[in-house]
Amino acid sequence: MLGYLQRLGKSLMLPIAMLPAAALLVRLGAEDVFDIPFVSDAGNGILGHLGIIFAIGIAIGFSKDGNGAAALSGAVGFLVLEGGYKAINDELELGVFAGIIAGIAAGHLYNRFHDIQLPEFLAFFGGKRFVPIVTSLVMVVASGIIGLFWGPVQDGINALGTWFINAGAAGVGSYGFFNRLLIPIGLHHVLNTLIWFDFGTFVDQAGEVWHGEINRFLNGDPTAGFFMAGFFPIMMFGLPGACLAMYMTAKKHRKAAVGGFLGSIAFTSFLTGITEPIEYSFMFLSPLLYVVHAILSGLSMMIAFWFDIRHGFGFSAGFIDYFINFGLAQRPWLLLLQGIVFGAIYFMFFYFLIKKLDLKTPGREDEDEEYIEENEQTGLPKRGKGTKDYDGKAYYYLTALGGPDNIQTLDYCATRLRLQINNMDKVDEKALKRQGAHGVMRVNKRNLQVVVGTTVEFLATAMRKRMDRDDMKAPVDEQGSNESSTENVANNLSSDDFVMPVKGEIFSITDVPDQVFSQKMMGDGFAVDPEDGTFVSPVDGEILNVFPTKHAVGIRSEQGYEILVHIGLDTVKLEGQGFDVYVKEGDNVKKGDTLVKVDLHYIKENADSTISPIVFTNLGENEVVKIKQNGRVMAGTKNIIDIE
Repeated sequence: MLGYLQRLGKSLMLPIAMLPAAALLVRLGAEDVFDIPFVSDAGNGILGHLGIIFAIGIAIGFSKDGNGAAALSGAVGFLVLEGGYKAINDELELGVFAGIIAGIAAGHLYNRFHDIQLPEFLAFFGGKRFVPIVTSLVMVVASGIIGLFWGPVQDGINALGTWFINAGAAGVGSYGFFNRLLIPIGLHHVLNTLIWFDFGTFVDQAGEVWHGEINRFLNGDPTAGFFMAGFFPIMMFGLPGACLAMYMTAKKHRKAAVGGFLGSIAFTSFLTGITEPIEYSFMFLSPLLYVVHAILSGLSMMIAFWFDIRHGFGFSAGFIDYFINFGLAQRPWLLLLQGIVFGAIYFMFFYFLIKKLDLKTPGREDEDEEYIEENEQTGLPKRGKGTKDYDGKAYYYLTALGGPDNIQTLDYCATRLRLQINNMDKVDEKALKRQGAHGVMRVNKRNLQVVVGTTVEFLATAMRKRMDRDDMKAPVDEQGSNESSTENVANNLSSDDFVMPVKGEIFSITDVPDQVFSQKMMGDGFAVDPEDGTFVSPVDGEILNVFPTKHAVGIRSEQGYEILVHIGLDTVKLEGQGFDVYVKEGDNVKKGDTLVKVDLHYIKENADSTISPIVFTNLGENEVVKIKQNGRVMAGTKNIIDIE
């Protein structure tokens, strides 16, 4: 059941992701902003049809391949379900819950019938075309059952919502606590859906009925906003205070490496309310800190309630939502004062506990010396090897998870692999971390989550391909038939064999404002702040892979070194915009051949940074990259590094 609810929570992310657009339209068209009624009505067009939107999104999430036929079936299922139960009892109002029912049913029915073969005279209606048909039939039956028996259930749900809303500080505090506590297992979205879209009822001046905290707040309900206000001090000030504490307690020689990382995720939390990068940075390293965070979140909700503060958001409790919805809020200025206090409280609590208990937060981790010994015992590569060769990386992940036969289901969300495991004893957590996993969480005896990062989709796809074709053939370098083995290439790359890949300022990889690179999780190398948008091959060799998002290219030099040219930071989110690629996988290249041309201005405007790490992903155990030049270097310049 827990695994099933996690799957539901992941599926809810797609429809929830469109809320910022609706909220922004509603606010921009409001009387106290630009007073453009049709813009507000456009936003309410989304908010007023959340049921069918959730049906479509959840159907996609539950379907095995996210096919459009599943989405259509979800929409059809919702319309049939709603029309049927209202014909029996027009007092029933399932709203978003009807969308959840229809979406789940459509997703399962798609998986069961998407490839069904009918008799020849009915063949046109076979396959994916059959799914909306069978979904409508199932929903007819469901609508009859709901129409006849749902009344008492709806009364119970309304009573629960009424308790939450009328429970005062206890209600909002409990919600704030469990909202944070459930994040590690992905069930907070289920709780949020009830609070945000179902509980509470408000009838506006036009006679339109609105349900849920977000809808009611955005449409002027004077009793809405208490279940959102307390999050603003946490996301804008509290968690940034925790980042400051983690920076201040980091080891002296690690502060430069983690400072940029912690600063960027703190600013992201303040501006947008996106807190997962901060929470993931300590929730697995120190669960105690995460429990403290959940308690403080509940306390902030209660304090905001006691001070009679109402505020709301369409996306999350960051400064953008704080500013946009300021005109609808009640006593919003007090949230800034409360936030400053909570920022100080978070800093003091985190600083004291990290120091007192020697917690291994970012910048305080023990060195990974044990990996060297374990590498000899297991035969698996150290962290970073093959990190951008997703097929190879999939092999190592599957091996560390006990093999394909040990995996019952494989799914993923924004940053995590979500798995059901047959035998948890076969899972090698340390081997997973050697491959770059940020954390491993055993939810129970069957359910496992592995925090991979934003590239999780590529890894999960590669793992599924290997599992589908029952392929556990080791990568070539593991079979010993590839001369790129680090034992065979050591010290074979001379200064003349490697050239500067782009014009710009060269500096140490440890100064890159991204923990994955600065802590050398992918391997050693250097970084460039480019002045020119043309990236060239630094070596003679072969193109191993070109990312679908065009932001990175992997090359194997003639000497066997594998080199990742990663253009900018967090540029994967640009989905290829601003990049023109001139090579493809398997191409042979010479030093100075053009790899990618980049619109640096576009990158600066839309990504975190243009700083570009150049990483050697398969160095030997004792090999390090030494930079021989400093400052501004022209593309094609030789004698810039040594591998020692």
